[in-house]
Order: sequence, then C-alpha cells, then structure tokens
Amino acid sequence: SQEFSSSPTKAGRRSLSRSISQSSTDSYSSAASYTDSSDDETSPREKTQVNSNGSTDFCVKNIKQAEFGRREIEIAEQDMSALLSLRKRAQSEKPLAGAKIVGCTHITAQTAVLIETLVALGAQCRWTACNIYSTQNEVAAALSETGVAVFAWKGESEDDFWWCIDRCVNTEGWQPNMILDDGGDLTHWMYKKYPNVFKKIRGIVEESVTGVHRLYQLSKAGKLCVPAINVNDSVTKQKFDNLYCCRESILDGLKRTTDVMFGGKQVVICGYGEVGKGCCAALKALGAVVYVTEIDPICALQACMDGFRVVKLNEIIRLVDVIITCTGNKNVVTRDQLDRMKNGSIVCNMGHSNTEIDVASLRTPELTWERVRSQVDHIIWPDGKRVILLAEGRLLNLSCSTVPTFVLSITATTQALALIELYNAPEGRYNQDVYLLPKKMDEYVASLHLATFDAHLTELTDEQAKYLGLNKNGPFKPNYYRYKASKSFLCKI
Repeated sequence: SQEFSSSPTKAGRRSLSRSISQSSTDSYSSAASYTDSSDDETSPREKTQVNSNGSTDFCVKNIKQAEFGRREIEIAEQDMSALLSLRKRAQSEKPLAGAKIVGCTHITAQTAVLIETLVALGAQCRWTACNIYSTQNEVAAALSETGVAVFAWKGESEDDFWWCIDRCVNTEGWQPNMILDDGGDLTHWMYKKYPNVFKKIRGIVEESVTGVHRLYQLSKAGKLCVPAINVNDSVTKQKFDNLYCCRESILDGLKRTTDVMFGGKQVVICGYGEVGKGCCAALKALGAVVYVTEIDPICALQACMDGFRVVKLNEIIRLVDVIITCTGNKNVVTRDQLDRMKNGSIVCNMGHSNTEIDVASLRTPELTWERVRSQVDHIIWPDGKRVILLAEGRLLNLSCSTVPTFVLSITATTQALALIELYNAPEGRYNQDVYLLPKKMDEYVASLHLATFDAHLTELTDEQAKYLGLNKNGPFKPNYYRYKASKSFLCKI
C-alpha cells in the first residue's frame, strides 16, 4: 500500500508500461458513460475548465458531461427516498451550517445525492475519490457544475490520486472542520502532511474496514486527536451495504468484465464476513461450487452450516476457476499461488484496498500484461498460461460495474446522521476516540427506509414494553445484540 510520507513521482508513473497504467482511456466505465474518454488523452490536471458560474475550483475529466451526470443523479434519487426525506425534514434547520466537509469516497450518482444533501443542510463540501477506478466522470462533472469542488476522474494514476486529495485539503481561504472518509487515505494524508489542520477537525466519519482499522491504530497509539464514528460497524452499514450490496453487485461485476457462466464453476471466497456471505450466497444460487477460506473459527463454522466447504487456499489452488478476496488483509493471494492457478482462472477483490492480491509481484519482465477491456487484464506466463485479473486487484464492484442504489441510501443516510451528530455534539460528549453510531440512530435509519416496502411496524403496548424493559420508542435491542453473528462484532466481545 501507498506510504503516506511519500507519493510516486510523475517519472515513476510514466515508467509503467501503457498496458498496465492505462485505465481511463477505455470506454467501459463503472457506470454508463456517455462520452468515450479515449477521445481525449489529455490529463485533467493539464486542462483548465470552467463551469457555468465561472469557477475553476475543480478537476474532472470533462465538465461538459455535467448534463448527463445530472440525469444519473436524478435516477439515483428515485431509489434514495429516505435520504431525500431526511434532507426535507432537516433542510430548514440547517444542522450543518458552518460545517466544511472534506470527503474521500467513491464518486457515484448515489454519493452525489449524499453530497447534495449535506449541502442542503448547510455544509460546504470539497470531494475526492477513494478509488482510482470508481469515479463516474459525468457525475463528478455534475457536482462541479453546481459548485462542489470535486477533484477526481476515472483512471487516475497513484500520483493523481494523492494530488487530488491534497487539492481538496490544501486550498487558500478554506479550512475543513469535518472529514468523511472511505479507506482512511484522506485522514492519514491530513494527519501526516497537515497536522495543524487535522487538530482542528471536529469529527471524522469512516465507513470501511480498512479505514476503521487505521483509526483504531491511531487511537491505541494515543495519536487520534479528534473524535471519530466507525460507520462500518453500525448495523445499517454492515448488515445491509456489506451483505446485500455485495450479494447483488458481485455477479454484475464479474458478468460485465468476463461474461463468465457461473454454473459448475469452482469458486473460492476468501473471508466469510458480511461481504463474503453476500458473495457466497449469490454464486451458490447460480450453481457455482463455492469454497471458503477463513481464519476465524466462528465465521468458518457459519460457512459450514450454510453449506460451504472451508478449505486452505493451497489445497485447491490448482482446481479453482475464480478467486474472490473479501478479507481486508494483505497478501491473501500470493505470487506462488498465482503461479499454480490453471489457465483462464479469474482473480478479483471485493475488499476496499488493493493489498489482498499480490499484484506487485506480477509486474515482472517474465510476465506479459495484455489489456482486454477496461479493468480486465490477461497476465500471461512464459508457458502461455493466462490468468484474468480484474481492476488490477482493486474493489471489483465499484471499479467494474455499479451497486444497488437503495442499499447505498441506507449507508448514505447513516453517514449524514453521523456527521450531524459529531458536528453538533456538545463539548465533552465525545473524547478523542472511535465510537459506534448509537443504536437509536441505526433504528431511525432503518425506519426511514421501511416506507419503500409499505412495511408497518407493530407497536408495543405499555404492558409489553414494561415486561421487556424497553422504551416503546426504542432502542429495541442492546448494543451487544448481533442480529446475525459476524466477525466484526464478535471480536469486540
């Protein structure tokens, strides 16, 4: 992973072969893209663009795609009624008035609805991407057109990635006081490079396993000088986004990139957390033979009870057709294992970071990289064997396809409430530590989304509430209640 104390130079970036570094020059994007970006090879960093208000405080692929991006956002709004309901309820109160939020997330139509909600609630926002392949260029253009300072485009280099983060943070006359992060890159960039700015942050909201892990590391070392909310382990994020989103999007990503048929395929899912559970369920339903690798005996037992065989990857590496990593760890699939895979195997990652597959070990002279289509590479061994690598080991679903809007509405609503909570919290409520979202807020987010299904909650009688020892209005479960046992909750017991 990229060290935060230094970033790649432009010279180093250019030394990579075109077949490896090419990304945004292909037309198959993470969502429908109305303009083939291959028509313009000029880096956005080298262009001066102006929106209709005369602002140049942004850097996107093509500001002229704004109209198409607006249509994408309007489509997303149709399935994010709960977030729009929150916007409507709180818009008059402006609970984020004075908030200056710098964000680093996937820039998609769904994220745009969240950003525009934050703006409607009074916040000023500057935004960059947490993944070099997941940005929808037309959506980034639409946000820039409305005045949100967006620095992101699909197919950034590593150097571009850190440059965009820096441009969001380091701008004259504007100092952020809130962070919304996905993966921890923005948080650590500010912590390392702008410590004085970081100390003035009022709160951090983080939504990924990787980012949360980094926050806990800072906290344990006594270096976290601001309060943070761990959204990833909130019920409404983990039990819905991680599980249901991945259950649907894993198939979409694999189909779009490889046209693979899953019936009868031998598939290994590395990790049986919520993401792994979703992937396993989807692939099993289409007739794939699914194996699971796990380090946690409880998650392993769950996999066994769900009908999956738990194995070590080395035991079946020569037999498998597809490997999908979902662990948040590093070097889950090593070069030695890649060497032993059979011809035509597919390797991809559903975790946030690009550390799970040892992609760096594949960039050697004896192996040939052949770009097939956007985010699809053939890695060719000297004997002619080919392994198909997707998104260069980065997050498959958002790099190569789309994700279900409704599920992201749940996560986005949770993020918005977390930002409101931290920004408006009285002094002393939160220390310089990492917190989970209060259960009452989780329940509120869920309740906002029930109307979509015309679902009607049963209300406790006074007698029933007294018998259970509950408030009639919730929360209805104690903090230790797991809903469905999972690794991230169990490890806190």
